[in-house]
Amino acid sequence: MADKQISLPAKLINGGIAGLIGVTCVFPIDLAKTRLQNQQNGSRLYTSLSDCLIKTIRSEGYFGMYRGAAVNLTLVTPEKAIKLAANDFFRQQLSKDGKLTLIKEMLAGCGAGTCQVIVTTPMEMLKIQLQDAGRIEAQRKLMPETVAACTLETKSPTAIQLTRELFREKGIAGLYKGLGATLLRDVPFSMIYFPLFANLNNLGKRGKEGPAPFYVSFISGCLAGSTAAVAVNPVDVIKTRLQSLNRGSTEDTYSGVTDCIRKIMTNEGPSAFLKGAYCRALVIAPLFGIAQVIYFLGVGEIILSYLPKRDK
Repeated sequence: MADKQISLPAKLINGGIAGLIGVTCVFPIDLAKTRLQNQQNGSRLYTSLSDCLIKTIRSEGYFGMYRGAAVNLTLVTPEKAIKLAANDFFRQQLSKDGKLTLIKEMLAGCGAGTCQVIVTTPMEMLKIQLQDAGRIEAQRKLMPETVAACTLETKSPTAIQLTRELFREKGIAGLYKGLGATLLRDVPFSMIYFPLFANLNNLGKRGKEGPAPFYVSFISGCLAGSTAAVAVNPVDVIKTRLQSLNRGSTEDTYSGVTDCIRKIMTNEGPSAFLKGAYCRALVIAPLFGIAQVIYFLGVGEIILSYLPKRDK
């Protein structure tokens, strides 16, 4: 059966709204994930997700858990819109010549993951600096011997200050540091997520032509999202480490993906690649569950129906 036909503007609206709602709900867990992934042996400040959130609230207040959220909320709309719209576009193109096989579904996901890094890489680059700034500040107070001088001039920069400094020092390439690792994470993620979601969602459809109930779409999105998130978590750890500009004096620096893998394996062991895995699953599951519900409820189409139609 062909996929549900939705106009491009509706897809963009659906993806944007879903991203805004999802990020608002799960951002504190995402912040904890970044901080847990970045801390290395000898400079461990947090022992778990709950410990990280409790210490963040104590030292930075409630809104400390939303450090970097403005960047995400600003850029998540185009990022999610590109991802969902690109996947649908590729699925429709690949299904024109016949049945949409699993291989074709994976190719569509690959295309979606490749397209989204245009927005994802700079968004993650800025978000990670802002999220991890609290960890560095806490280390400076509690473990001053482990904190090196900041790479950036501003120790607690805003997103605008950070963007200006990166542009001044490295140009546009500064915002795209870690592009290779982002591709290595997002392309496999989309190749796993979209086919898995589509097949799980199909199991709950009312007959061959009927749509799946919203709760089936939500559960399918959560299961597919958490599965894909855990599967690519090792690459997410590498990406987070590569994109972090400030770190403790006892923490390793990395020249690239292979150097990062080698040093993590040598100094921290294979288990380090699973740091923040459950946090990432807790972030991605509701994020994509909400996205699919918004998408399948057709919120974008409802909004567009209230806009005046242009006469042809």
